[in-house]
Amino acid sequence: MAGLRLGPLLRYTDGSSATVWVETSRPCTAEVRCPDGAGGTTRTFQVAGHHYALVPVSGLTPGTSTSYDVLLDGTRVWPLPESRFPPSVIRLPAEDDELRVTFGSCRWAAPPADGQDPVGPDALDSLAARVAAGGERPDVLLLLGDQVYADETSEETRRWLAARRDLSDPPGAEVADYEEYTRLYYESWLDPEVRWLLSTVPSYMIFDDHDVIDDWNTSAAWLADVRATPWWQERLLSGLMSYWVHQHLGNLSPAELAADPLYTAVRDSPDGTDELRAFAAKADADPASVRWSYRRDFGRVRLLMVDTRAARVLDERNRSMLEPGEAQWLREQALADRESYDHLLVGTSLPWLLPHLVHDLETWDAALCRGERGTRWAEFGERLRRGADLEHWAAFPASFAELAGLIARTGSGPEAPASICVLSGDVHHAYVAEPAWPADTAPASRVLQLTCSPVHNSVPPTIRAGFRFGWSALARLLGRRLTRHGRCAQPPVTWRKRGGPWFGNQLMTLTLHGRSARLRLERARRNGTLKTVEESTLTTS
Repeated sequence: MAGLRLGPLLRYTDGSSATVWVETSRPCTAEVRCPDGAGGTTRTFQVAGHHYALVPVSGLTPGTSTSYDVLLDGTRVWPLPESRFPPSVIRLPAEDDELRVTFGSCRWAAPPADGQDPVGPDALDSLAARVAAGGERPDVLLLLGDQVYADETSEETRRWLAARRDLSDPPGAEVADYEEYTRLYYESWLDPEVRWLLSTVPSYMIFDDHDVIDDWNTSAAWLADVRATPWWQERLLSGLMSYWVHQHLGNLSPAELAADPLYTAVRDSPDGTDELRAFAAKADADPASVRWSYRRDFGRVRLLMVDTRAARVLDERNRSMLEPGEAQWLREQALADRESYDHLLVGTSLPWLLPHLVHDLETWDAALCRGERGTRWAEFGERLRRGADLEHWAAFPASFAELAGLIARTGSGPEAPASICVLSGDVHHAYVAEPAWPADTAPASRVLQLTCSPVHNSVPPTIRAGFRFGWSALARLLGRRLTRHGRCAQPPVTWRKRGGPWFGNQLMTLTLHGRSARLRLERARRNGTLKTVEESTLTTS
């Protein structure tokens, strides 16, 4: 009899349909069944000895909430027997309902040791507890990167790896192949609270570096060095394959899935491993051949989730956060039918606006690395870039300026949305920053950088002190000296910190209704609850 190994995860939803992702123990027919007659079935597909299904659910009604069961070959496997959680539901807001979007990044899923969590309470566990108790629930959950940590495994996972292979051989206690990646997803998504939360709140995801390796695609020199190692190729292909299966597929609509030749090929094959591996190899050799970015429209809210890792151009003289096709896609999606949305959310795992000293340091380092001060400075710049993780939008100055220009254009004119929010994580703290343009190019929209991380990870005291200092007036003076030394152009925008920095395991929630927008930051507490740290009104109708 087929069993449920992982999931269900409620992924894509729209006005009448949804998708539900599961991993099963053997090939079978997976079914989602709702009491009101909505539902769907599909056969599992196989990758690397594992069996998965993304069940399309149709017949749903906007403005309703319906529970659902998961059946495998006709046998109910979800809800779990004697579950302490309420039934999982598919809730579809009506067109004019307010929309609550909760987001964060960086969830290290190490299990607690001796009852003490080494990095503090998990914000997703706390959110699940509130929703299960009948409290406020998000309509959408955005996970902005580092959903798993391939390079920072838990003690329990290291023991599992050691029983499988010799950890004295590279990559040591990091994951090496697809099977080891599946271990990370089990560890992360079998957490009882998180498993239930992901079964009942629609989630959308994008990778960041730790989903593959720390500082993934930092520079051309970094890439050349890692490609010279004997373990990298398998690690990268396995990372992309497991991301496609566990995260990327659920970001897509049923129509997009139906038109996806890879999804069709994998499903039609008795074993889709070779097809998926060839796809991953092509994505590595030619990043422009694959689009991990995607667009979702939630009523009058548009989300553009942008890949800022795999789509980079790393040539030092032409560095770009996005390859040309990806940049064009972003422009087209932001500017298309602007009258149809009131709020634009740009999801990018890496913050666009940083503390001023960090921004200036990255811009200066980018100038050194492209040779503005000669060979010795360029070599120093590369060492500094890798050692200090200088790889955000500021480390790609042309891309930083292009995004500023696109935001200004999108936010101008009679069709301008009420707000444009750049949603980010990565930097293990939270803050709100607001940019300003010269008067002749300033957008009418309210523009904000909203950064929130980690969901569950540690923040060393030195990092806290450094980020606090990075926003200070003295830090701005130091930053200006660096940029003068690097002969750096001034950025096209200035910005001010409007809130933060806040530290701890935390989540941000945007509540959007009409042209109004409200923001709330909540921090996980050891008693399993979420504490409101900040609330503010961003725009009004």
